[in-house]
Amino acid sequence: MSEVASSSAPRTRRLPIFLLPIVFALGLLSLAAAILAPIPRSSQPPSTTNPDSSATTTPAVPEFRLMERSGQMLSRDDLLGKVWVASFVFTHCTGPCPSVTGTMARLQADLKLAERPNLRLVTFTVDPDRDDPAALKKYAENFRADPTHWLFLTGEEEQIHKLLHDGFGIHAARSANPTPPAGQEFDHSTRLALVDKNGHIRGYYDGFTGEHDADGANFRASYDRLVAAVDALLQE
Repeated sequence: MSEVASSSAPRTRRLPIFLLPIVFALGLLSLAAAILAPIPRSSQPPSTTNPDSSATTTPAVPEFRLMERSGQMLSRDDLLGKVWVASFVFTHCTGPCPSVTGTMARLQADLKLAERPNLRLVTFTVDPDRDDPAALKKYAENFRADPTHWLFLTGEEEQIHKLLHDGFGIHAARSANPTPPAGQEFDHSTRLALVDKNGHIRGYYDGFTGEHDADGANFRASYDRLVAAVDALLQE
């Protein structure tokens, strides 16, 4: 029995002594190559930070000074320390503007705007030549806008369009149609912009149910995210 077991057991082969220095040297070369080799870079673009999550990676609203419907001047600094939601419309609009302003009116109710001193809604007109303080006041009253917490701003057209384009990343321009129908003189974004207490833009949200959102599911999801984001920013 012992002879059979001994003959069937595997035998270990030892390297000749003269090969050991060669094997050792090859091991050192492999280790050095691994250390010095460049780290492979992913072909995927670097991930971007969610604008809802960090003010340090999102753009700040530039300085501005515009007239509110009350006739008082309002600047960016006046809004520091407050969370605010911005919309971009014009009072003669026969397109989506009434729906966008309706969404702001819904936010006014759902967010209990009057009870939150550090929260504002801010509507910028893209047609300031016609939307003077008196026109904005009448428009605001039609939506029962809180005169203290929901602000409507006007100024010079070039100034406002530059602010929206360069500051908010929002499209706003006169229609490319040389003879546009009444109420369609301006092309502009219908998104809402959320701004934190430090004046940084933290996200964009749907202003109304668009034509590609027949059942309104996308708009409802966006609206819910906006309400939640406002509540979160107020706690910061």
